[in-house]
Amino acid sequence: MNKEEKGKAVEELKGQLADYKSIYLTDIAGLNAVQTSKLRRECFNSNVKLSVVKNTFLERAMSESENDFGELKELLKGNTAVMLSTIGNSPAKVIKKFRKGGDKPILKGAFVDEAIYIGDEHIEALFNLKSKEEVIGEIITLLQSPAKNVISALKSSSGKIAGLVKTLSEKTAEEVKAEEPAAEEVKAEEPAAEEVKAEEPAAEEVKAEEEELRLRKLINQRSKPLRMNLKMNLNKKLSEIIINN
Repeated sequence: MNKEEKGKAVEELKGQLADYKSIYLTDIAGLNAVQTSKLRRECFNSNVKLSVVKNTFLERAMSESENDFGELKELLKGNTAVMLSTIGNSPAKVIKKFRKGGDKPILKGAFVDEAIYIGDEHIEALFNLKSKEEVIGEIITLLQSPAKNVISALKSSSGKIAGLVKTLSEKTAEEVKAEEPAAEEVKAEEPAAEEVKAEEPAAEEVKAEEEELRLRKLINQRSKPLRMNLKMNLNKKLSEIIINN
């Protein structure tokens, strides 16, 4: 291989390192032709690109890449097969499935979403790794679920809420109305004032206005607790309806 061909090989590797966000360095030494063919088939079915590379070419490509591969360059010794994928855990799934019949491929290291994993002991973590899209999808689902439940509960309970408001409103109006006879009794208890009003027409009008004002204050004072109780009961019932639904 001449210098130009080596340069093209390095440039091709650089392009692959830029195009794939999941890069696994593995050791497949010891696999025979049949096993290697089977591994390639597993990779193809999982949309994983498998290629055996020269360590010097890959090291140069990593050094010239925009990504920081850190300690991965120190792993470029002996047999190196590169697995490339757009999905973080796809190569790990291929490795775990294939190793049911042996101990190869061995994971040297991996570069996934700019995170570096060194050693075969990380194969399980990489196998369970979720992509950014999957994580974002789960977060969106969690955020939307409570809102949907609340809206659904409110819609299904709209009739109950309307009926509750109407019932409590009517009840308050009846209780306020029931307080009015008490005010009339207060008026009946002041005959002396009526007599004075009969003798003094001008004073009678003033007295009537004062009496009306006093009665309104009395009714307002007695109905205020009822209004507060209505508001508390309404809030309580709304909470119970939403929780139960």
